[in-house]
Amino acid sequence: MALWRIETCKVETGDRSNTSIYNAIRTGLFTKPVAIGQRAKAWPDYEVKAIVRARIAGQSDDEIRELVNRLHAKRLDQQGMV
Repeated sequence: MALWRIETCKVETGDRSNTSIYNAIRTGLFTKPVAIGQRAKAWPDYEVKAIVRARIAGQSDDEIRELVNRLHAKRLDQQGMV
């Protein structure tokens, strides 16, 4: 698993601005970042890839919100395993 900073996420998703990523987070269409430092955040690559695959597959916003919720739940499960 790799952690991608926002610039890589923008390239992968086709977004042009940081704001578009953070707006997607606010509307539940993108996962929240994880802290990798005091002022640094990143996203697990598999989460970004899953969201992109869902978009390509033509999933609705509601379906993508469900996916985002599952991805967040998976994070919590992984934390419990450590």
